[in-house]
Amino acid sequence: MKTDIILAGVGGQGILSVATILGAAALKEGLYIKQSEVHGMSQRGGEVQSNLRISSEKISSDLIPTGAADLIVSLEPMEALRYLKYLKPDGWVITSTAPFVNIDNYPDEALVMRHLEDSGNVVAFDMDELARQLAAPRSGNMALLGAASPFIDISPDKIERAISSVFSSKGEKIVADNIKAFRTAREKSLQIAGM
Repeated sequence: MKTDIILAGVGGQGILSVATILGAAALKEGLYIKQSEVHGMSQRGGEVQSNLRISSEKISSDLIPTGAADLIVSLEPMEALRYLKYLKPDGWVITSTAPFVNIDNYPDEALVMRHLEDSGNVVAFDMDELARQLAAPRSGNMALLGAASPFIDISPDKIERAISSVFSSKGEKIVADNIKAFRTAREKSLQIAGM
């Protein structure tokens, strides 16, 4: 088993929390992990990207080669588009459709989505809106994790336990909100992908 994931977003969206939770869940499954991170010009509002490699065999490098990613998982559609060249031909793009417009020349949103959809296998919906509908507005990143989870060979129960562990210091309500966002988005992703 080997899954290469590019996690992408904008600083402050919680993409590195997704990497932390997946890493913890993978370790509980007895899997090997390697991770590298890139932080943009500023902590909030700059590009954030993480290469996360999960495998049942030892992993040599923490970087994913061009054309080798199984998944691009992004909280921002333009950031997903930025890493499309890393996706395998049969790989999946899991992205929020809500743009984080932090530049004057942000491209046309419909055009960005069209390019993503042209890549083949795409699960795309507004993760933040789903979290707001669940009365868990700060859980968009856990919705993204839930949407990606059907494509990652780690038990959803182990991912939920990792969510509980990572957020336990913030209280039971935060843990419950994040798990609710995870589960709801996982179901929506399964429906979209026809699984």
